[in-house]
Amino acid sequence: MQAQYGIEPDRRLFKRATGISPHQYIIKQRVEQAKLLLSKTDLMIANIAQLVGFSSQSHLTQQFKRLTGITPKQIR
Repeated sequence: MQAQYGIEPDRRLFKRATGISPHQYIIKQRVEQAKLLLSKTDLMIANIAQLVGFSSQSHLTQQFKRLTGITPKQIR
C-alpha cells in the first residue's frame, strides 16, 4: 500500500540519508561506544558487550572486527 502512494518506509529514507541501514547504524554506534569503554575503563569485554547492547562477547567481537579490522582485545 505504501508503494502505491509513493511513500517509502522510514528505513529506506534512513539508508538513503546515511548510506547504511538503521540496523547497521545501531551496530556501528554500539561498536564506537565499546571502543570508548575499552580504552577508558578496565571493565571485562563481556561486561562491555552487555552494556552496549550486544547479546554476547562473541557478537561484539565479530562486529568489532568487521567494522574496525581489529578485535576488542587489541584495543587494550
